[in-house]
Amino acid sequence: MLKEDLVSIITPLFNSARFIEETIKSVQQQTYPNWELVIVDDASSDRSVEIVQKLASSDDRIRLFAEEKNKGAAYCRNYATKQAQGIYIAFLDSDDLWNKNKLEEQISFMKNHNCVVSYTSYVQINEESQFLNKRIIALPQLSYKKQHKNNYVGNLTGIYNARELGKIYSPNIRKRQDWALWLEAIQRSRKPACGIQKDLAYYRVREESISSNKVKLLKYNFKFYKKFLGYSYLKSSYWLIRFLFEYFFVRTKYIENY
Repeated sequence: MLKEDLVSIITPLFNSARFIEETIKSVQQQTYPNWELVIVDDASSDRSVEIVQKLASSDDRIRLFAEEKNKGAAYCRNYATKQAQGIYIAFLDSDDLWNKNKLEEQISFMKNHNCVVSYTSYVQINEESQFLNKRIIALPQLSYKKQHKNNYVGNLTGIYNARELGKIYSPNIRKRQDWALWLEAIQRSRKPACGIQKDLAYYRVREESISSNKVKLLKYNFKFYKKFLGYSYLKSSYWLIRFLFEYFFVRTKYIENY
C-alpha cells in the first residue's frame, strides 16, 4: 500500500561520484521532510555506491539498490518505481539538484489545485554548479496534444500521483523515455498537467551528455513516434517535422536568457 503524503524520488545512478553527494544533499535539505530517495546503481565503476552508502548510513530515507550488470537508465528508473512506497513519484537524476523548497511548494500546489501531474520551471547549471543564465519556463497548463508535439516537462521537475494514476514505467527505448512517461501520465490523468512557473530545480549541462547534441537526438525523436507510439514510417516522419517546428519556432518562447 502506498504511503500517504510520502514522495518517492527516483534516481538512476551510473558513475556520478563527482555529483551524487551534492544531489543527495539537495534532497536532504528539503523543507518537506516526508520523502524517500530510491537510488538504483547501474554497475558503476567509480566511488558512486560508496558515497551513497555513507550518506544512507545516517539517513534511513535513502534506499540503495545496486545492479551487478549495466542495464540502462530506463531499467533503473523502472526498478526504483517498483520499490517506491509513496503516493507521489518524483524524478531526480544523479547530477541534478533541487531548490530546498521544491517538494513543499509542489506538493502543496498539487493538493490545493486537485492536480495529479505537475512540473516546474528550472534553470541550467554547468559541471561546477555555476548558473548558465538560462531558464526553461513551465507552461501553466500542458495538454496531451501539446506534449505530443514536444517534451515540455523537465524530468527533474515532474511529479505524479501514483494513487490516482497507478505507477508509470518508462518504455524500453534508449532515449526519450521521460517524454514517453509524461505523455502517458497526462493521458491517464485525462486533463492537462499543471505547470509551476517558479524555478525549483537545477539541470546540470554536461559536455559528454548526448542531450547536448540536438542533431543526434533527431533519430531518437523519430523512434519515439515510430517505436513508442507505433506510428508508420510516413506518420512518424510527419510528426518529426511537427516536432522540429515546435522546437525551433514555439518552444523557444519558453526558454529565457537572463
